[in-house]
Amino acid sequence: MYSIPSAGSGPYRIDIPDALAPLAEFLAQQVGCERVQIESCERLSGGAIQENWLLKARLSSGSWQAERRWVLRTDAPSSVAVSMDRAQEFAVLQAVHQAGVKAPEPLWLCRDTQVIGRDFFVMQALGGTASGHRLATDPALEPTRAALCRELGESLALLHRITPEHPALDFLPAAAADPVQASIDQYRSYLDALPGSHPVIEWGLRWCELNRPAPVPSRLIHRDYRTGNYMVDRGRLAGVLDWEFTGWGDPREDLGWFTARCWRFARPDRLAGGVGELGDFLDGYAAVSGYRPGAEELRFWQLMAHLRWAVVALQQAQRHLTGQQTSLELALTGRMVPELEHEILILSGATS
Repeated sequence: MYSIPSAGSGPYRIDIPDALAPLAEFLAQQVGCERVQIESCERLSGGAIQENWLLKARLSSGSWQAERRWVLRTDAPSSVAVSMDRAQEFAVLQAVHQAGVKAPEPLWLCRDTQVIGRDFFVMQALGGTASGHRLATDPALEPTRAALCRELGESLALLHRITPEHPALDFLPAAAADPVQASIDQYRSYLDALPGSHPVIEWGLRWCELNRPAPVPSRLIHRDYRTGNYMVDRGRLAGVLDWEFTGWGDPREDLGWFTARCWRFARPDRLAGGVGELGDFLDGYAAVSGYRPGAEELRFWQLMAHLRWAVVALQQAQRHLTGQQTSLELALTGRMVPELEHEILILSGATS
């Protein structure tokens, strides 16, 4: 759960010569070559919480030359309190990459603020697209949608194999004894801090409280595993992005978030993230995990997903309305709330 931070005083840009020179020197030291020339440094879209910069670099040592594409990830001008720092996210990325999860390969972490003014890490750039609308509608993906959904299920199940005993992830807070109730309590507290009344969301919270399932052992969960947060290259899963909210929790939370209607973009009929059939996604997940949720179980977690996103949408709209961060994107996000509330009523059985 998060809300978008205020803009602050503006980002420390790294696409200027004074910043690129020390960055190029750092990269040359990591690669072990005489010289790295950064030929382009492009700010990637998205990233209200973190910035992602695509680096295109030329490496040279004597007569040897090579080209590389990397992504530099660093804090946006303001960070979110519940978002992990870049060193922690780098450790998570190392752990999930080693576990076989399709994710960008983490390369180097830098905590020396003399380089670009902030902590950052560099990872391998992925090919393809993460555009949710494109992935949901591109006819060229039709022959590979089933395989893509299975890959998405397999990769998520590999993530859920990671247990709290993992030695490199001991900095992550322990999961609550009852993660569902803890989430409900948190959503209520956020809702209470907002102006106005929101009876549909309150209804959904109470329904989930009365119908919550028994807890299962905690696993590492992504908490934003959805279309728009993974790259697809030529019909195959290239890698899952945006790991800053990863933590210990109920693995079914990720299943509900991925399959929730609110993340299906232009194809709400495709239950697997708008990109394919639910059965293919669950087949991939079950092949690795040995677990396949039932329809009612999945419905509960989809309802939890819509409650979470509805509260976030209200928070983001409030930031715009109060002038904390004037943004058309935040304003439009607030306009999504009635649609989310309608889905909450359907999933809870209050309406058809």
